[in-house]
Amino acid sequence: MTLDAAATGRCLDAIRARRPLIHNITNLVVTNSTANALLALGASPAMVEGADEVEEFVAKSAALVVNLGTMSADRAAAMRLAVAAARRAGTPWVLDPVAVGVMRYRSQLARDLLPHAPAAIRGNASEIISLEGRADGMAHGVDSVAGSEAAIAAAQRLARASGAAVAVTGAIDYVTDGSRTVSIHNGDAMMARVTGLGCTATAIVGACVAVESDGFAATVHGLAIAAVAGEIAAARSRGPGSLQLEIYDALYRLDAATLMERVQLQTR
Repeated sequence: MTLDAAATGRCLDAIRARRPLIHNITNLVVTNSTANALLALGASPAMVEGADEVEEFVAKSAALVVNLGTMSADRAAAMRLAVAAARRAGTPWVLDPVAVGVMRYRSQLARDLLPHAPAAIRGNASEIISLEGRADGMAHGVDSVAGSEAAIAAAQRLARASGAAVAVTGAIDYVTDGSRTVSIHNGDAMMARVTGLGCTATAIVGACVAVESDGFAATVHGLAIAAVAGEIAAARSRGPGSLQLEIYDALYRLDAATLMERVQLQTR
């Protein structure tokens, strides 16, 4: 399999052609921005979170995204039902383990979801280190105080144990399937000043796993798309407020030629 900027462009074109339905169980802070980003990209978002509906809906969807950002017993129950239904239906799903390692309840929930075979897991360094389970990640609230490179070994172990592609995002993003590891050198430091852009990247990975059967490739493509959109937006914005709006426009205008010009991938 060739993994390069041209392949990322083909993934984007497939999303635009198929308009995959992406079922999101995500946190209250980012529901609107996640939906808008997926719409701008060319996917079709749905925010179905009720325990009485998720099993039926996930079977109709092209992919499921589970984000642990705002937690409650009802939301946890819906997540458990949704991932089990996704596994039965063969619907690929993506886990965003927000604040795992900071609070015990969500940390245990994330570990309980892993046996249902996510296609991809995306988190910051602290979250991935904690989810892998050999050490506590260094975190300040939901933010990591460790650089993404510090979690590469934990990500590789987690990928081998779970069968998922595992992404560690930060100034440089790393994606691994336990044997292959790719780094993505795109994005802008201002992206860290906008709430939920990591969650947006996870949702874009969800759109990619809907059209690309290799979870490792899909995760690389999704993070590259999100990072390139972020750096284009940062060049046009005056600060974090305008950056979020510019990211929607950048996702909408993004094309394969721009990705070919800008995507910077390195194999480790």
